[in-house]
Amino acid sequence: MNYRESLTYLDGLNVFGVRLGLARIKRLLELLGTPQDHYRTIHVTGTNGKGSVSAMLATILQQSSIRTGLYISPHLVSYTERMQIDGQPISEADFAACLTAVREKIDEMMAEGAECPTQFEALTAAAFYYFAKKKVEYAVIEVGLGGLLDSTNVITPEVSVITNVALEHAKLCGGTLAGVAHHKAGIIKDGVPVVTAATGMPLAIIRETAESHSSDIFVEGEDFSVEAGEISPRGQKFFFSSTIAGVSRDLYALHLLGAHQVQNAGLAIMAAYLLHNGDQRINEKTVHEALRLVVWPGRFEVLEVPAVGAADDQITVIDGAHNPAGMTVLRRGLDDYFPTSSRVLLLGILHDKAVDEMLKILVRPDDIVVVTPPQSDRAEKAPVLAEKARAYAKTVEYYEDNRAALARAMELAGGRRLLVCAGSLYLIGGLRQVLLGKAELPEQSGPSGPSEGRQRHAS
Repeated sequence: MNYRESLTYLDGLNVFGVRLGLARIKRLLELLGTPQDHYRTIHVTGTNGKGSVSAMLATILQQSSIRTGLYISPHLVSYTERMQIDGQPISEADFAACLTAVREKIDEMMAEGAECPTQFEALTAAAFYYFAKKKVEYAVIEVGLGGLLDSTNVITPEVSVITNVALEHAKLCGGTLAGVAHHKAGIIKDGVPVVTAATGMPLAIIRETAESHSSDIFVEGEDFSVEAGEISPRGQKFFFSSTIAGVSRDLYALHLLGAHQVQNAGLAIMAAYLLHNGDQRINEKTVHEALRLVVWPGRFEVLEVPAVGAADDQITVIDGAHNPAGMTVLRRGLDDYFPTSSRVLLLGILHDKAVDEMLKILVRPDDIVVVTPPQSDRAEKAPVLAEKARAYAKTVEYYEDNRAALARAMELAGGRRLLVCAGSLYLIGGLRQVLLGKAELPEQSGPSGPSEGRQRHAS
């Protein structure tokens, strides 16, 4: 298969949806020669922050002169982002070659009478195969959903990280917060240390699971802590302390913005100290360098782009907040970094999310809200989301076309208001491409009626 053919093949596998379980992925990996056993791994799960922590850990390993793989999901723009080595996405040719190898083994499974693997299982197998083929030393593996029955949960890592636990994907993870915590804790392996920032009842479940596996657990606020320092729109400083690690208020510079990223960095630092015990290349110097350099697109990312009809640049925040916990973090970041700014919010949310709760957290009455659907078959319809948004803001418009929505939001912001794009990773990836000049905006026409995909409500 070439790259386009591999995407078509993946799209065909998507008809199976989400089917948790490890039997299919285990058999598929057996047929591929158990590639996941050919390098060391770090496993990361959590409701929010797992992607950021994964990026930090991968950067720490790279700065330690270690050949490093990174597997993440979902992607912002291209499937190739999901499989990276030393910060570089897999090439389209290698992606196609790995999917071709996986497809051959899936065909063998089908001939055996086995169930067909899901899209995510095929991608996971391809990533593990790619990392083995390219001889990485370590791979940082981000969980797709939950942990216990997630396709990635076939590895025995050097360290497991559970960022936090909130109520998300409950239907697939036991229906309750306790069920979600049980699934997150499912990545814990015998004797493998665990680092977490979970609190309350979820922490109790994680602690109990760690004890049952004879795994040491390191808890943020108990075994290590972080303390915020200076902040600016271009970075922040913070202190890390840990009696266990013998560290007292070590000052770090962090490229990523937001108080939540300070907590995420604390998890990454603690994990790095544990990794140092088995690999001296990972040390305090390389951790400092990595956090100063780490990037994670689309997570409270501040861009300055040419404004529409104004001399000043348009300050824009791109954030993949897609659940109430993420919206809470985004709202806090906006209040911290841009406390006096009037705002235009460009939002798209999936219909199976807690839409009303998310809007209530983020939207202020004087915000201007522009609504558009994410690029997903789970997207909340634009008129439905707009109607819900009117309960929280006076001025709401909607567009079916994402680029038209961005053009209108840019026009409304005009370099005078802060523009915030959020609600779903399936939305912000495309918007980010346009803002960075990697795709073109359409010409902005005059007012149009609802039949043309736009509706204005102002008071």
